[in-house]
Amino acid sequence: MPLAGRETGVEVGLQVLLLAADGESMENPRPSRTAEKHLQQAQRRLSRTKTGSTRRTTARKLLAKKPQKVRRQRQDVHQTVARRLVRTYDTIYREDLRVATLVRNDHLATSSSDAGWSQVRTTRESKAACAGQHVLVVAPQSTSQDCSAGGERVEKRLAVRTHVCPCCGFLADRDHHAALNMLGAGQARRGLAA
Repeated sequence: MPLAGRETGVEVGLQVLLLAADGESMENPRPSRTAEKHLQQAQRRLSRTKTGSTRRTTARKLLAKKPQKVRRQRQDVHQTVARRLVRTYDTIYREDLRVATLVRNDHLATSSSDAGWSQVRTTRESKAACAGQHVLVVAPQSTSQDCSAGGERVEKRLAVRTHVCPCCGFLADRDHHAALNMLGAGQARRGLAA
């Protein structure tokens, strides 16, 4: 595969699955959220059947297929996203996220599990390795807090989705701003930043 000569920082999120530093985003289809209704119907169908009956066996087999379909949909999205990133960029900078600790948050656990951030990371890194490209890890501390234009720290809660710097006036979406910071930190780590 010919080299594209481009590099980017990538931020994972819940609104969009991935957001690159140049503003390119990959949608988050939320496969388990959309399949919840079908899964509940299959569970109700199973609960109404008699133990040991043929209908129960059929209902159990149908119920077992529901999570498998969600898993395959998620894998398909991750493969597509990873392929797109590897074709577009030679070097990708990503956060060193501890997904296991993020999933402990009761408010975000279902959404972050549905996004499958660990699987996205693994798929992207394996595709990049096969293509002879690089995925470099950047420390996750303050990627959305530090201003990518002026360098000032702007404290904000997780609910605040827009970065506004009071010093330089820089305005950006929080995830896009974090991707810009990862690009800058990755370039500095490699000695490419000015």
